[in-house]
Amino acid sequence: MKFWLIQLLNGNAKYASSTTIKSLVILLPFLLLIITLPYSLTRNSRFSSPTFESEFNSSKPLEFNSAKFFFPNESKSKKSLDFISPNKSSERPNSQKLFFSNGTKKSLDFNVTEKKRCNIFSGDWVPYHKGPYYDNESCNLMIDQQNCFKFGRPDRGFLQWRWKPDECELPLFDATLFLELVKGKSMAFLGDSVGRNQMNSLLCLLNRVSRPEDISMRYSTDPIYFRRWFYPNYNFTVVTLWSPFLVKTNDSYNGLINLYLDKPDESWTSEVENFDYVIVSAGQWFFRQTFFYEKGQLVGCHKCDKKNIKDLTHYYGYRKAFRTTLRSIANLKGYKGVTFLRTFSPAHFENAAWNKGGSCVRTKPYNKEEMKFDGYIFDTYNTQVEEFRSVRKVARKRGLQFLMLNTTEIMLRRPDGHPNNYVWGHTMKNTTTHNDCVHWCLPGPIDTWNEFLFYMLKIHSKKSFIPSLQRFV
Repeated sequence: MKFWLIQLLNGNAKYASSTTIKSLVILLPFLLLIITLPYSLTRNSRFSSPTFESEFNSSKPLEFNSAKFFFPNESKSKKSLDFISPNKSSERPNSQKLFFSNGTKKSLDFNVTEKKRCNIFSGDWVPYHKGPYYDNESCNLMIDQQNCFKFGRPDRGFLQWRWKPDECELPLFDATLFLELVKGKSMAFLGDSVGRNQMNSLLCLLNRVSRPEDISMRYSTDPIYFRRWFYPNYNFTVVTLWSPFLVKTNDSYNGLINLYLDKPDESWTSEVENFDYVIVSAGQWFFRQTFFYEKGQLVGCHKCDKKNIKDLTHYYGYRKAFRTTLRSIANLKGYKGVTFLRTFSPAHFENAAWNKGGSCVRTKPYNKEEMKFDGYIFDTYNTQVEEFRSVRKVARKRGLQFLMLNTTEIMLRRPDGHPNNYVWGHTMKNTTTHNDCVHWCLPGPIDTWNEFLFYMLKIHSKKSFIPSLQRFV
């Protein structure tokens, strides 16, 4: 074979022979293999620094969870909140050791379920016989409204269930790790008394490791409704910001309440931007008789029974209140925290309404077939979800994270978790105190909300822990 088109100069400025050219062509692939082999090995190293940093040190906001949440009426398109772990690899890196402030070492393994897309809110209540994290003797931080055993609840079976996601395991609550994750930070539960119910659950869950100081009296806000606790060993503050309607209100005539749906309640807007985590929730108060105002004008009501005022139903007020609240938080100039929406918590009054002798006497959960997620509970929940998804787009543009504690359907199956008549001031002969089928016993199924919160904080905090983890790699 002759090479007519290619002629190479040799070292003496003469054209190389055909034999020399053929040798070079034969050796060329082997030379390329030798040159590229070391580079290929470097790129495939499990803990290669460039790969590690490009994955976690991106300026793009962390896309939260390993979970992918699918919402009602979306079975065709399967739209989701895109809470997907940034690490899609199925390979599990070595666990790292984190040194805690108390001098102990603990395995910091964030990969319990995050390598696998898992909706932690899709699952079932399964039998669990190891008992609760605490009781009313080991924790005195619960209020009488939630202290069911103090007021005579005789059964314990409702404590022998635990939430089990369909595709993974929900990690047990780790009080030490939780406090390390929130060290130097602050958390606010914004909303009504069910939000405070969750905060009291958290206080009891943490009480095994550290006891907080009640600092409510140091502030000018009402210490009954605005409770504040401080953990000095961790410089962590947790508070309740009382605002059952989330928006501005005042009393009207005949016991009705005026809701100014386009104005957020100043009791929380004045300080919420100072918090690192804000858990927003509200629900049962919106079923009360209310007048709705927008731009200073009366636009309608809920159950006002006025011929000249349109009844817009509670859904209207609920939607507008959450729209105003979530958008106000997203647009606060100084706010850089993480916002959680804890979805609607259903009540379980049976046989009658809450004020007409309704009660909740069941002692075990419903299964999926016994209680369907539909009707007004689904519609109320879906109203929140739609507003959350809309505002989340606005928040993303500011680099803010809005996450969801999607608990409604889960708690719909727990009619056994309420105080019912085992509350302060209620006796079998006392008919003036209503049964409580709204709040949740402590301990009880509401502790699961904080297991979810712990899991979500752990995943969210993965990004902030990366600099400290790199020294172990």
